[in-house]
Amino acid sequence: MDLMIPLRTETDVPLYQQIYEYIRQEIRKGGLQAAVRLPSTRQLAEHLKVSRSTTQLAYDQLTAEGYIESVPCRGYFVCETENLLEIPAAGGEEGKGKNGCCGRPETAAEEEQSGEKSGEEESRCAVDFSPRGIDLDSFPYGVWRKIFRTTLVDDNREMFLAGDRQGEPALREAIRGYLHAARGGSCGADQIVIGAGNEYLLMLLMSILGKDRTVAMENPTYKQAYRVLAGQGIRVVPVEMDGRGMKPDRLEESGADIAYVMPSHQFPTGIVMPVRRRQELLSWAGRKPGRFLIEDDYDSEFRYRGKPVPALQGMEREERVIYLGTFSQSVAPAIRISYMVLPRPLSDLYREKAGFYASTVSRIDQNMLYEFMTGGHFERHLNRMRAVYRSKHDLLLSALRPLDGSVEISGENAGIHLLLTHKFMTEEELRERAGRQGVRVYGLSSYYIGEPEEKKESRTVLLGYASLTEEQILDGAARLNRAWGR
Repeated sequence: MDLMIPLRTETDVPLYQQIYEYIRQEIRKGGLQAAVRLPSTRQLAEHLKVSRSTTQLAYDQLTAEGYIESVPCRGYFVCETENLLEIPAAGGEEGKGKNGCCGRPETAAEEEQSGEKSGEEESRCAVDFSPRGIDLDSFPYGVWRKIFRTTLVDDNREMFLAGDRQGEPALREAIRGYLHAARGGSCGADQIVIGAGNEYLLMLLMSILGKDRTVAMENPTYKQAYRVLAGQGIRVVPVEMDGRGMKPDRLEESGADIAYVMPSHQFPTGIVMPVRRRQELLSWAGRKPGRFLIEDDYDSEFRYRGKPVPALQGMEREERVIYLGTFSQSVAPAIRISYMVLPRPLSDLYREKAGFYASTVSRIDQNMLYEFMTGGHFERHLNRMRAVYRSKHDLLLSALRPLDGSVEISGENAGIHLLLTHKFMTEEELRERAGRQGVRVYGLSSYYIGEPEEKKESRTVLLGYASLTEEQILDGAARLNRAWGR
């Protein structure tokens, strides 16, 4: 097939970028549907009267972001794109101009494994399946450097003045657009509060809600959030889960008036909460005044199979969901930018009780993230990373097949870690045998609150793969096959 791509030689946009944008938009709009075969790079180059390297660059970019795939000996084909992200440009005049924003960071997937590694154990560890890492080899360092230089031009002095206490308006508007497009969220930019990490935002939230609250948390759970809440003297009660998430009847019995949940990909179990259970939790919140759900949506960007389920925040109409998001997983932990979406009644209360707090994120960092998002770089980066993580995810599952019959895998198809449950070995045995093979794995038991029976009987470990190379994944899996095989 021929592609009628209108190329403009009078602009500064490179030809390969124009080809990439045209094909990408055609795929997005449905003009090019899944499984359609594209012309070869040579055929397209001859048709458009450009060099083959130009069309190859465009195809390479589309392949990296998951829009097309190369099938050996057959050619290039359009991929399924239902899970690919598209972020609209931020609207309004405040989002324009050289000054940009002028108008789990400890997240769930960065939870610490309890216990310290000794120097000897560290030296013997050849492969570390930590659930905390991300792949930094694929980070667009060149783009980030360019944005940094642009932000710090000599006449951009406003960047060094105090900014909006709630977070820069342009960045909040960009986040609002992203949430609407990617998570089905519904809010105004005035409901968003930007802060340096979810811990700070949780502390800020409880200063608004008051310390005389009881917070229910899924068990097992994200222990960093538990430590923050308990450390402020707030009563935290663990609530039992089933295969669909927090049990509503147990939540009602707990006496809690706030429930902290991770419905899109529960950490550490990997459970994706179905719509019916989400509706049950929303119903619980609406039955009594003063009840709220805190939705920690820490890694919803990384889902590999099936259609994404909208955020709780976008499903409700009674203003009972407090949404927490972060750029730690999707961009980099060092960015330290998280955000909180408050229901309108709490948004007004925030300005009354805590609006005097200065923003904990520098204006320069906020502007850089704004430029990264509105320049299309964030969208491309997420789509590229989804392809990278899916490849690693599939590679690890394939490499662990020799253990079939002895283990069960769960929590797969989303996030950047999976759970392995052995039918015959305890968690302690799994960790000990893996350690003797030079592999570090992470026991599920350390993520429980209290001492439930499930913790004592755990046969489950977490295997994070994001920060590992494909060679390390294969090496680690081979070692685990030797350690845990029968």
